[in-house]
Amino acid sequence: MKDERGLYYYPSMQTRDVRMYVRQSEEGGIEFRMWNKDLPEVWERHEWIPLDVVRTAARMYALRNKDRNPAGLYDEAVARRLLDEDR
Repeated sequence: MKDERGLYYYPSMQTRDVRMYVRQSEEGGIEFRMWNKDLPEVWERHEWIPLDVVRTAARMYALRNKDRNPAGLYDEAVARRLLDEDR
């Protein structure tokens, strides 16, 4: 999907109030940025996050918390599909 902010998908099936935006960086990598209807400051305070940073953070998080995987919000396959379809 696409709107004035760019390409996005819904990272959770439970709500449409959160969107994950994706774009391709100048270097060709994938970047993510979250938008939350109820927390607009999330978009305002956080910049685009490169995929390699997401992967590194997920590995570090997994070492401490084996019960949750927040990296599930950042779906590389969906992001690639959106970017390919937009070309």
